[in-house]
Amino acid sequence: MECEDKDIAKAAEWVRGARRIAVLTGAGISAESGLPTFRGPGGLWRSFRPEELATPQAFAADPRLVWEWYDWRRSVHAKVEPNAGHRALADLGRRAGEFSLITQNVDSLHEAAGSRAVVHLHGSLWTLRCTRCGKEEMNRQVPLEPLPPVCECGAMQRPGVVWFGEPLPDKPLAQALAAAQKAEVMLVVGTSSMVYPAAALPKVARDSGAKVIEVNPEETEMTLAAHASVRGKAGEVLPEIMARVTRDGPGK
Repeated sequence: MECEDKDIAKAAEWVRGARRIAVLTGAGISAESGLPTFRGPGGLWRSFRPEELATPQAFAADPRLVWEWYDWRRSVHAKVEPNAGHRALADLGRRAGEFSLITQNVDSLHEAAGSRAVVHLHGSLWTLRCTRCGKEEMNRQVPLEPLPPVCECGAMQRPGVVWFGEPLPDKPLAQALAAAQKAEVMLVVGTSSMVYPAAALPKVARDSGAKVIEVNPEETEMTLAAHASVRGKAGEVLPEIMARVTRDGPGK
């Protein structure tokens, strides 16, 4: 506990003194809101594994089956609320001079907590993309009707997420890399640091001179490379960091 308290104190000091802050979040922060992690036992649906459905090949073979899974996921996500970790990051975004929130999550809970201009590396469950014209639209309808959904051009739409075997979209990836390179502090929250290229972002930040702070209940691939690594839930650790930033800030 004493070691964690020292890391929290260091994290608060670095965050308070930084002008440019970047944050990378993964499934762990959303799991605290009740969402199953992508690879966890709660992520199973019927007799399928996510890796069997989240592919272009699966969609081409049976688009209705894939859409039934995504419609189910949307219904689950629609029932959850942001937690204290999401809200703490939204607060940090309002206080920071230059702030970038990069997420691997597709649930949009950061926006629900009040964060703006979130960089979605893996897309969003609430985005539909036309398979013919490529047009994207936001859609919060639960359940979706019709299923599969249809674009105004008449073609079928697909989920606006990145599937296995697909590259990350150029624009979000470029934004994330630029934020990592400019950051003075980078928070890495609730991610296993195993999925690339997202897992490379903290290393890019560190190589560019940033202090890297990890917040995770367990050790990860990033732990040894982080300047500070706090074992704990985002919903507990991030509010504590923000409380210290506020309490010990200028004039306090």
